[in-house]
Amino acid sequence: MTTFKTYAGIETEYAGLDKSKIVLLPVPYDGTSTWGKGADKGPEAFLHASENMELYDIETDTEVYKQGIHLVDAITENTSPEAMVAAVHDAIKGNILRNKFVTMIGGEHSVSIGAIRAFNECYNDLTVLHLDAHADLRKSYEGSAYNHACALYEASETTNLIQVGIRSMDASEKTVMNEENVFFAHDMATDDYWIDNAIELMTDNVYITFDLDALDPSIMPSTGTPEPGGLLWYETLEFLKKVFEEKNVVGFDIVELCPNQLDKSSDFLAAKLYYKMLSYKFETQDAAEENENLYGNTEHNSIPKLKYDQDED
Repeated sequence: MTTFKTYAGIETEYAGLDKSKIVLLPVPYDGTSTWGKGADKGPEAFLHASENMELYDIETDTEVYKQGIHLVDAITENTSPEAMVAAVHDAIKGNILRNKFVTMIGGEHSVSIGAIRAFNECYNDLTVLHLDAHADLRKSYEGSAYNHACALYEASETTNLIQVGIRSMDASEKTVMNEENVFFAHDMATDDYWIDNAIELMTDNVYITFDLDALDPSIMPSTGTPEPGGLLWYETLEFLKKVFEEKNVVGFDIVELCPNQLDKSSDFLAAKLYYKMLSYKFETQDAAEENENLYGNTEHNSIPKLKYDQDED
């Protein structure tokens, strides 16, 4: 993976760890994918596209990079899926405890297992909002519980998991799935209230894991398993904006970008999606505010569990 000096080529004054409110962790891992290979090239393509993106967001009238975005060294552990998950967990948790807003770019979806585990250890009553074409609820697949097909199994057991855009799954996953918390794509197509209904099911603290194949392949062809009938751009933004407005989003990841040399639009969409999500998170926060206020919205139960426990000792 190419070494990038800063995220999106931003000035170093906005990229240092100490002064940045946001941390971006690339995980170029593709150890368990079973059809379209290339997710390990996703973070590099995403970062290249980010360097060619305008950093003023028209919708929010903000330049979120001025909050500080620190690009950390990529996680390159690939000796085993278990070792990769452990490395991601440790890196994510370490930065949560630095009071950073932690984000991740994959890589295949198995990278999210370690991230979700870290956030669940640090936040009370966590909702995991899972946008995806696939349920990813197998307990084990091809001999591993850390396969991309198992990416949300642990979250289904340990968090309030809400799944949006699902349109492909194995029958066995129905035994694990909480269908009351699942928004199937074919139902969403005719339901004008799915956005409000999904948000109503969320607790205050929300972690978002966004598999790019949640989007329709007409706008996101460069992903490992493109499924017809996905979300389009503006309905996706409408949903995400409302989640960020009404809930305390504590972090997020974007996964499963498989770059295609003939199509750069998917790389750019991933870059734009990431920046839009940051823009929604920090829309009302002044860049000069201290990091201590990052999770200081008193409307939400946003104190990390570990910090709370330590304070009680």
